[in-house]
Amino acid sequence: MSEVSQNLEDRVSIKILENEMQSSYLKYAMSVIVSRALPDVRDGLKPVHRRIIYTMTNLGLTPGAKYRKSALVVGDVLGKYHPHGDLSVYNAMVRMAQEFSLRYPLVDGQGNFGSIDGDGAAAYRYTEVRLNKPAQYLVQDLHKDTVDFVDNYDGSTREPTVLPNLLPNLLLNGVTGIAVGMATNIPPHNAQEIIGAVKLLINNPEATIDDMLEIIKGPDFPTAGIALYSESMKDAYRTGLGRVTIKSKADITDDTIIISEIPYEVNKADTLMKIAELIKDKKLEGIRDIRDESNKDGIRVVIETKRDAVPEVVLNNIYKMTDLQKNFSYNMLALINRGRQPKLLNVREILVEFITHRTEVVRRRTQFDLNGAEAEKHILDGLKIALDFIDEVVALIRGSKDKAEAASKLIKRFKLSDKQAEAILMMRLQTLTGLDKNKILDQLAALLKLIESLTNILNNPEVFKELLLSELTMLEEKLPKGRRTVIDYDSSSDYTNEDLIPNDQVYMQYTSQQYFKLLDVNDFRSQGRGGKGVISFNAKDDDYVTFSSVCNMHDHILVFTNKGRVYKDRIFSMPAGSRVGKGQNLVNYFKLQPEEKITVLFTLTKEEVELEDAYLLFALSNGEIKKTHLNEYKNVNKNGKLAMRIDDDQQLVNVALSTSKEDNVVLVGSNGRCAIININKINSKGRVTGGVKGINLSKKDNLVTMQISRFEFAEGNEEEQEALIEDETQLNKYPALLCLSENGFGKMSYLGLYRTVGRGSKGVYTFKQSSKTGPLIFSQIVYGDEENILITTKNGISMKTEFSELGHLGRNTSGKKMIKIDPKDGVASASVFK
Repeated sequence: MSEVSQNLEDRVSIKILENEMQSSYLKYAMSVIVSRALPDVRDGLKPVHRRIIYTMTNLGLTPGAKYRKSALVVGDVLGKYHPHGDLSVYNAMVRMAQEFSLRYPLVDGQGNFGSIDGDGAAAYRYTEVRLNKPAQYLVQDLHKDTVDFVDNYDGSTREPTVLPNLLPNLLLNGVTGIAVGMATNIPPHNAQEIIGAVKLLINNPEATIDDMLEIIKGPDFPTAGIALYSESMKDAYRTGLGRVTIKSKADITDDTIIISEIPYEVNKADTLMKIAELIKDKKLEGIRDIRDESNKDGIRVVIETKRDAVPEVVLNNIYKMTDLQKNFSYNMLALINRGRQPKLLNVREILVEFITHRTEVVRRRTQFDLNGAEAEKHILDGLKIALDFIDEVVALIRGSKDKAEAASKLIKRFKLSDKQAEAILMMRLQTLTGLDKNKILDQLAALLKLIESLTNILNNPEVFKELLLSELTMLEEKLPKGRRTVIDYDSSSDYTNEDLIPNDQVYMQYTSQQYFKLLDVNDFRSQGRGGKGVISFNAKDDDYVTFSSVCNMHDHILVFTNKGRVYKDRIFSMPAGSRVGKGQNLVNYFKLQPEEKITVLFTLTKEEVELEDAYLLFALSNGEIKKTHLNEYKNVNKNGKLAMRIDDDQQLVNVALSTSKEDNVVLVGSNGRCAIININKINSKGRVTGGVKGINLSKKDNLVTMQISRFEFAEGNEEEQEALIEDETQLNKYPALLCLSENGFGKMSYLGLYRTVGRGSKGVYTFKQSSKTGPLIFSQIVYGDEENILITTKNGISMKTEFSELGHLGRNTSGKKMIKIDPKDGVASASVFK
């Protein structure tokens, strides 16, 4: 083997690749975690921010100093401390200067430092900087041996491992960072609250997190906004993990929404673009105009709503669909153990770490000042001896051949130290002979008093604590007071604006082309039987109203499709409209699947949604019915889920709610026949199954409606029941079945005239049809003459009338003319309400 080969073999080491990759990646990960991405819990700064502030301090760019070019700072930071990209350094400095990024900005910038609209800062050759006032509390006493210094990356100079930091910066300004396998996200807070919590912990080391939360109300963002108080927010302070919902501050005046504050770290321009896109895609309805009137004095976004829209509903939808309401997730991760170990911290642990750091800084500073005072006293003691023997000292110095001999003689004669002798020899003879002994004595007295005070601070825990508290009080007075972010204690993180919207009655309409709108029932005046009604829908392109109903704004709405799927939302989130408009297409509102069409709309009150022992009843056009527990539909949202299996040749006609075992299912066919079945005769089935036969209909007929009634029906024959019509007192205890035909004929019959039948029966007659009346279109159980009915035709004519106009008739009758209808028109739907 040659000498070269031998030397090469001596330098080669064999390693397993897997182990080497693990070791190298771990080193890389720890380097990113410790040296770049995570803040030190003591000063709340990442290395790049600490180096920027240290560099600016050394350059004399203190608050009040002359501004200097940002390029100077960036170059100094790169050349001495931070061997990374210049853009990363400049971007970090820019963020420290942005009032919308930091609650207490650390850099005072002059020039273009970006905007809340996402505009970037000007290049560093154009902007100028100096430290902002809060930054002076980060570097206070830096050169009094308060912190450790280490060599920079090339050993040419030294830099601090942490700043002395009187400012509890980690919580005051917050921080965001992404490392390898971990991240941190801490929101900014109010200085008075955080300092108050620090003082509480100093005075009472046993104070709990709940004690601190009496002082710390929550985050305080530089962009203000409204933070919604929640248990999750409190958990964030207890565990380090949690979230808080922030929403914009919005004022509503008539038909105008004015937004004056937005959530933290939200790009205003992008958000307004998002709103414009939602309006264009018809996902956000009711907005007439949107303008950005923001200026140097603050944010002002003006949103004008349409006349027929409810501004509260519009605002609620904006909150739901944009970042004008968003969650801030806490992840309070920081470096402990002198910046060597990442750890998830609760608020108490963060403040304890800060107090520990502050205690060390004050102790080291005090010791530094004490050492300096004692060194100065030592020199003054030597000068005092020289004054006491001034003539001898002068003669001794003159008689020496050089400085070393003079120092030796002084040390030997007066028992001085080397430093004392040096101090005497460094003074000019004229100065030495002219020293004022009283001045020396006064300086010594002052030094003795200072030494005593500094020694007392170090040796007396109570005095030391009072010093810590007094410095925090001074900081508390210097920093700006008052909160920016309002804490809303009356709302939860599941904010819906429900409390802002009255639970008024509204009339909803749905058309054959899937257009939907809400109308105020007060838009319709009551008319007598046979009236013409008023326009409630502008019928175009062969579109017509297929469904209408009266409900309340706080109700939940479930929409069912021809594919057997169900989608769910709240009525106050649905689009409003005007009597002459078409409304909004629900294709853009719910996430419907291809070739999917909404066929049935059904509402539940807030109380009904929470029922534990309730069922939904489904009825198909061929007379089949199905019963499924309501709980299976509680977790439905706008994305939808399968509600039941429907064959292609069938259509869902109706959905009803059953809340009792005493309920009866009332089925009415277009042939004018009615079947009433006790709910116990229908077995409950799962969500994705089909139905069972309810009423037996011919192929040319179809089911008109399904209703639920909780009244006991007779089991006798038809002759016995017909006899009840002569006994009005017996019939009055029953509700009535309202029937309405296509040509506008209507009638009510007491349900006491009906009997229950078995499943699959043809039922009994409830309406006498003819060419004059047209087929049966609508049927509903009504409970009193004080109710109203709102009838809507296919051409969009609506009429409201009272039931007192109808009266009660027998089962097998045609009724009276309810609404005067054009020969080319016909009744499409109706709704009963009080």
